[in-house]
Amino acid sequence: MDITTAPPLLDQPVRDIAIGRPGSTAIFRRHKIDYCRGGGTPLAKAAEERGIDLAGLIAQLDALDRAEAAAPADTEALIDHLLDRYHEVHRRQFPEAIFLAARVESVHGDRPDCPTGIAQHLAFMFDDLEAHHQKEEMILFPMMRRGELRLGAPISRMEAEHDDVVEQLKGLARLTNDFTPPENACGTWRALYALCHEIDADLRDHMHLENNVLFRRFG
Repeated sequence: MDITTAPPLLDQPVRDIAIGRPGSTAIFRRHKIDYCRGGGTPLAKAAEERGIDLAGLIAQLDALDRAEAAAPADTEALIDHLLDRYHEVHRRQFPEAIFLAARVESVHGDRPDCPTGIAQHLAFMFDDLEAHHQKEEMILFPMMRRGELRLGAPISRMEAEHDDVVEQLKGLARLTNDFTPPENACGTWRALYALCHEIDADLRDHMHLENNVLFRRFG
């Protein structure tokens, strides 16, 4: 968007800010502002819905270091970035998180604050995510690389599956007390929650780049 014609920041959709201001997604995550599927909401309304001081939020966004790299402009490069930075990273994150979760449940299962069921939840998420990745890698991304334009149906399917991921992430946050371990948690427990928090951030940024950047080029 041309900065000379852009509306005031408070009127801009959250997703457009997330695209145009590298680093803003971390601020939105911190305030639990949806910049992915609900990203069409203007910043002022999103702040009001979350009970966030708008002036303070704008000050945080204005203070960002714009030197952070933005998503690749070229479609081929963006797809490669999604594969390397997110698909392959998720494939490393989830097996480790499942292992840590199983350890925590095995050792601390008798504690009332133990996240019982978290290993199963993570395994279910990983199975779903891997099936989703396969559809993108084997079908959708090759179609995009070939320059095909009539992709509304497969893109809608991927976006619907992203909605499912958002609900799964809400469940993960509930199981981990919003990724906050008990004060007397062991190192494994703390490592699990830190990794779950990382998974949450990476998945939200991943879906934002697909929904609001890549997919819009074919819509």
